[in-house]
Amino acid sequence: MTTTKTLFIAFAIEDQNQRDLLKGQSLHVRSPFKYVDMSVKNAYDTDWKEKVRTRIKRSDGVIVLVSKNSLDSSGQKWEIQCAKEEGKPILGIWAYSNDRTTIPGVNTKIWSDANISSFIDSI
Repeated sequence: MTTTKTLFIAFAIEDQNQRDLLKGQSLHVRSPFKYVDMSVKNAYDTDWKEKVRTRIKRSDGVIVLVSKNSLDSSGQKWEIQCAKEEGKPILGIWAYSNDRTTIPGVNTKIWSDANISSFIDSI
């Protein structure tokens, strides 16, 4: 990969530690991928959808951390729908090795450097 991509990370708040791990993984000197994280660090009190849509629009793609928590996360569901509406490439990554939850319309793969790098290189 020759350039750093801007990615929005959609995740259920219960999976915030996994989002932090993904971000940390990208910062490792031997990581084959680099990106700028545009995910929401803190929930917005007002106008959050407008602010998130702006971040998604500015992103090159969206990585969705998929887990059983995703099924009840209205915020994450909205972020995924917004990414689709904005025509952004989406990759689902299973947040946990023992959780194979599926989200309709999200192509989900195992969390690996190769899968993430391939997605980033494709956008």
